[in-house]
Amino acid sequence: MPKFYYIARNKAGKKDSGSEEAASQEEVISRLQAKDLIVISVYQESKESERGLDDEAVSKARFRPKHYRVGGDDVVLFCRQLATLLGAGVTILKSLEIIKKQVSSQKLANVINDLQKDMEAGLSFHEAMAKHRAVFSELWVNLVESGEASGNLAVVLNRLASYLERDAAFKKKIVSALIYPVILMFAGLGALLFLTIKIIPTFAELFKGFNITMPFLTRVLLSVSFFIRKFLLIITGAMVAGGFLMRKYISTRPGRKNAEKFLFGLPVFGEFYRVLTIERFTAEMSTLVESGVPILYSLEIAEHSVGSLVLGDIIRNVKDDVREGKSLSKPMEKSGFFEPMAVQMVTIGEEIGELASMFKRLNVFYQEYVDTFLARFTSLFEPIMLIFMGAVVGIMVVGMFLPIFQLAQIKQ
Repeated sequence: MPKFYYIARNKAGKKDSGSEEAASQEEVISRLQAKDLIVISVYQESKESERGLDDEAVSKARFRPKHYRVGGDDVVLFCRQLATLLGAGVTILKSLEIIKKQVSSQKLANVINDLQKDMEAGLSFHEAMAKHRAVFSELWVNLVESGEASGNLAVVLNRLASYLERDAAFKKKIVSALIYPVILMFAGLGALLFLTIKIIPTFAELFKGFNITMPFLTRVLLSVSFFIRKFLLIITGAMVAGGFLMRKYISTRPGRKNAEKFLFGLPVFGEFYRVLTIERFTAEMSTLVESGVPILYSLEIAEHSVGSLVLGDIIRNVKDDVREGKSLSKPMEKSGFFEPMAVQMVTIGEEIGELASMFKRLNVFYQEYVDTFLARFTSLFEPIMLIFMGAVVGIMVVGMFLPIFQLAQIKQ
């Protein structure tokens, strides 16, 4: 009977390797899975040929840095394909090999190749992924670690894939809803700039031959046009430099936190931004808790991956209170960041043991809120922008024709 060598991990994450005599590779996999082992690879060759299984190789692999960047859609597809293959009983390494041959992104293929090498060197799947922070977020790594520990990696990856797909679709919906208003706004500003730089100066040349006192509105428009034309390069340079400095400042932790506080304080849009951050928090918490991650660990992950420093600080305070034995809902209520309805639903979820379900319901509620807001915003923005543009252009036209009307009255 052929002899197969295998690499696997138990629920505690400890590596287990050895050999089995069996009629086929599938039989070996079935035996290992019956022992609640997570199968990494099964191969029929001399054990000595297996690469990098000594402690030194594992140590080197664990700390070798990676710097690839992969598109979000490619990562989502990778997660779904991997979950499907693992659910069908294919080993991790074999699944990675299959996906690597199919992906269109060479960068993702390079990442998968690195994952294979690191796992063959003895690293667990989540340890190999942790070296690619630009590709796999902390949420990714910790959920995979939870799946490896529980022996339900395929189930956890399916949940993660569903979360990533929903999150990607949600972001695309927001972007697509805002594209038209942004284009309309820039088109309007461009038209105003064209009138100021090109059209008004033409009237200014015409007015030089008029021996009359210009109306106040006309003088203001001519002065604004002259100022913008004279200092256009300086104004443009100042705006570019200001934008660069602002970006540098926001890239720092204090700068980003102050920028978030400013956004939260905006009328109307501040509430929208707050709901967006809570939507992400509820989506992550529902996925984490449903995957069996302990509540304290889930809060730890959400604190760093929710995408908001302000909410991250609130989550850290909530986590500290929960660690002291308090319920999750009490510190959430104390923060003042969450609505009473959200606090009440979390309270009920804790009481009936359905916290993941309640977070999922909250996530659906916040997504519907965002959809409604975007629909109202886009329906109101166009007429408001058109009215504003019409008013500004009307003022400019009146200001330019007032001297002509005044001259006509004098000649009469």
